[in-house]
Amino acid sequence: MTTATTNPRVLAHPAREEIRLEGVLHALSDAVRLQIVRDMVRGEGQEFACSAFVLPVTKSTTTHHFRVLRESGVVRQLYRGTTKLNILRRDDLDALFPGLLDSILAATEAQSARLGEP
Repeated sequence: MTTATTNPRVLAHPAREEIRLEGVLHALSDAVRLQIVRDMVRGEGQEFACSAFVLPVTKSTTTHHFRVLRESGVVRQLYRGTTKLNILRRDDLDALFPGLLDSILAATEAQSARLGEP
């Protein structure tokens, strides 16, 4: 894993070759984290502040979910000023696991339609 320097504003992320399928699947197995990724895909290519997401959990739990997504290689996080921004690592995920993210998102959409969820 790429390690953070002594600067707490630099966050550790796995390099592309360190991203593991089981870590990505674990990160996407949680409904809140999956919702975050779904929202990010809708605005693909954009940087999102953690506060941009309306989630049914506390701020500390939101922080945990973003850390899981970052450490699994699903998102990249960086600071811009005092704001922590999140970017979907779509290129890395598609290169390593072709079609995986699209399949998971399609299955999620189908499930939501079946259950009458937004």
